[in-house]
Amino acid sequence: MKGYQLSPEKYQQAVAYARARYRLHFFAAAYGMLILLLVLGWRLAPEFRDWAERASSRRFVQALVYTSLFLLTTSVLDLPTEIYRHWLARKYDQSVQGWSSWTWEWTKEQLISIVIFTVLVWILYGVIRRSPRRWWFYFWLAALPILVFVVFISPLVIDPLFYKFEPLAPKQPQLAAEIERVVQHGGLVIPRERMFEMNASTKLKSLNAYVTGIGASKRVVVWDTTIAKATLPQTLSVFGHEMGHYVLHHVPKGLAFFAGLLLVGLYLGFRGMQGVLARWGGRWAVRGADDWASLPVLLLLLSVFSFLAEPAGNSFSRYVEHQADVYGLEVIHGIVPNSGEVAAEAFQLMGEVNLSDPNPPEFIRVWLYSHPPLAERLIFARTYDPWSKGQAPQFVK
Repeated sequence: MKGYQLSPEKYQQAVAYARARYRLHFFAAAYGMLILLLVLGWRLAPEFRDWAERASSRRFVQALVYTSLFLLTTSVLDLPTEIYRHWLARKYDQSVQGWSSWTWEWTKEQLISIVIFTVLVWILYGVIRRSPRRWWFYFWLAALPILVFVVFISPLVIDPLFYKFEPLAPKQPQLAAEIERVVQHGGLVIPRERMFEMNASTKLKSLNAYVTGIGASKRVVVWDTTIAKATLPQTLSVFGHEMGHYVLHHVPKGLAFFAGLLLVGLYLGFRGMQGVLARWGGRWAVRGADDWASLPVLLLLLSVFSFLAEPAGNSFSRYVEHQADVYGLEVIHGIVPNSGEVAAEAFQLMGEVNLSDPNPPEFIRVWLYSHPPLAERLIFARTYDPWSKGQAPQFVK
């Protein structure tokens, strides 16, 4: 059976690009931890704390000053990895974004991070002062609605700061009409006002679509690059996959899963910070867990946990992505002729454009892949056929 295939030139490019990104991922993780150690070793953390405390006696103002200084310092130190990441995307023809535009986006990201992290840091240290032994749990309870709120407002407030979104139906009436057929086949109502086209082509060449938001902000977004490069049936296949995320409630399920990981990480951070500060707190001039200057210690411990938890998080992600693949094949069956082959062709196109690794090593697949490898998805699309076997489809009856 024909699988994911690339020309010799494309194959070499895909492998080289993939290997470079794998190396960058592990380097960036280690380098990020090193930055936190440098902030502690150079005693920048207590220096920022002193500036914050001199600026105001109000705790929120202190949180704002400290968080701004800390985030800007770590972000500037991390710039080499971010610059290299964008350079790679440009080198391998995945991005057309110029450096001035990229720099402006980086600046906006820092400003957004300062706003969100200031609130979280302010709450965190308020909870630590009031409950030194249970702060990890109470902060988790306090952080959850904030994180849900951020997920809710992202498609409404944050995402439009970086890309232009337009209602899909006025720009692509034929596609919108066909999407409605698919939606009806799935027994679902997705209002047209929740279908959007994202103007990705101003910055990217890759193909994609996704589901974002929660509750009233939930929406399906299709990149204009996908619409431009894929046929209508192939685009319906991509939409079917994204509709699967919508119908199968993968956004709230993902929030619940990662909220559980966050709780574990905070508890381990609480336990680890006690020992770390007892041993090195004096050397770093950190007065205690309730000191603003302890933030890089907690973030360092959370970074280690987050890195080690990547296989678990990505295993969950691959599971829901496979579910969405199954749903997508089922929901376009009977609407798109030869739907399995069309889905396989869509995967092939995405692989060619996105330079997907044809054969990722097993370790890399388990550790880094949030989706099943493209070659596996393509073969599955060509072989999944419960209808001819007299079997009931899994999701779309």
